[in-house]
Amino acid sequence: MPTVIIFLCGIANFALHKATMESDHPMALQMRAAFGRFMGGYGSYLLEFLILLSALSFAALGYTIALPSYLVYTGMNALAGWAILTGKI
Repeated sequence: MPTVIIFLCGIANFALHKATMESDHPMALQMRAAFGRFMGGYGSYLLEFLILLSALSFAALGYTIALPSYLVYTGMNALAGWAILTGKI
């Protein structure tokens, strides 16, 4: 069950990541420029994927800390994405 929850949180993280990176916010523009040199702008998605893959691997190996850690990571992403997309930052 933890792997399913982590996977669903991963889908939410990717959706939020895409929405944030496609916004015209100055922070998003800066991140696109920074990651644009690495893998043609898809480097940030690779980083997001590696974090998800790590969390899924740890959960599959039975590490109980994997789910709470990824939930905290998802919550922090949600707060940062909300702040960027609503112009609070």
